[in-house]
Amino acid sequence: MISSPFPTGVGKSHAVARWCARNGWPVHPLAPGQKTPAANCLMCRTDRHRPSDCLCTLAGRWCHGFHAATKLIEQVDAWWTQQPRFGVGVSCGPANLVVIDVDAHAAEVPDRSRLLPGIPIAPSVNLDGLATGFDTLALLAALRRQPSPTENKQTLRVRTPSGGLHVWYTNPHPGKRYRSSTGSSPRTALAWQVDVRAHGGYIVAPGTRTAAGVYTRVGEARHPAPLPDWLAADLDRTGHLPPEQGAKSNPPSLKSPARRAPKAANRILQPLLDEVAACAAVPCGASFTEKLNRAAFTAGGLAQTGHLATAEIRELLCETARQARPHQEGRNISIIDSALSAGAQRPFHLKGRS
Repeated sequence: MISSPFPTGVGKSHAVARWCARNGWPVHPLAPGQKTPAANCLMCRTDRHRPSDCLCTLAGRWCHGFHAATKLIEQVDAWWTQQPRFGVGVSCGPANLVVIDVDAHAAEVPDRSRLLPGIPIAPSVNLDGLATGFDTLALLAALRRQPSPTENKQTLRVRTPSGGLHVWYTNPHPGKRYRSSTGSSPRTALAWQVDVRAHGGYIVAPGTRTAAGVYTRVGEARHPAPLPDWLAADLDRTGHLPPEQGAKSNPPSLKSPARRAPKAANRILQPLLDEVAACAAVPCGASFTEKLNRAAFTAGGLAQTGHLATAEIRELLCETARQARPHQEGRNISIIDSALSAGAQRPFHLKGRS
């Protein structure tokens, strides 16, 4: 057994790779001093083909990055003996890992509608000082009344050379294959500057040294804890599960939130929702985007003045749009959130009593 699972320095990566493989995490070599996979062989570089069709893995080569990852100790020994300066990458999907990759890059903070995809942030929420993924993840956790994953001492956490943090979790439900994503993705993201490493991705193992520095374990935990339920729910909500694996529930009735709204608000919004729903009969065109934008903008104005509940009306808008255009859910959500935010800037005051 290895006394310290995450040693650093030239030649120590072999020990890290062995420790990871023994924990059931398939590993693959990273180029010396870098966080990217080691280069393919000459044949794979010149002859483009799918990793699944490549014979190099059977021949004991490390081509195609995480697709070549292995738990075989003999193969690990052969690779890191051949090149002791290799770093260590872990293929997250086969390892049953979900890693929250929190960035701390210096970048312009986007509009509040893009900080937490799918969650409108009211203008009354003070965002002064928000600058990195640490802040957006903490904001998401606060909305869920949970501590931020970056402060979770019960799971493996790894500081990156750029000042970010990798928070490692095991997937307690292996049947769910969470997708990888980037925090800048306009379609699938957990939060701005927060990436997700899962199926279709890899993570740099602790102890790996690059030209920028060392990936260093934080705290005492050496193993990942199970993915918290609330975080799993938000990964599902933000599209990190393929549609066939996502949460299956009875869609809300088209009129359910409207029945709880004042009659005057219902009279204004329901015809707009009906126009969106009617687009289902037309495969394309029908001014769907314009109609969805108008409905969400109006809903945002009504919610801002207290005539509608924002969370409920957003759910209704998303479900109505999903039924009309089921194959562009990410785009639907973007339209809805942008229009809700814009509508909130123009409060809709109803005249008289409803």
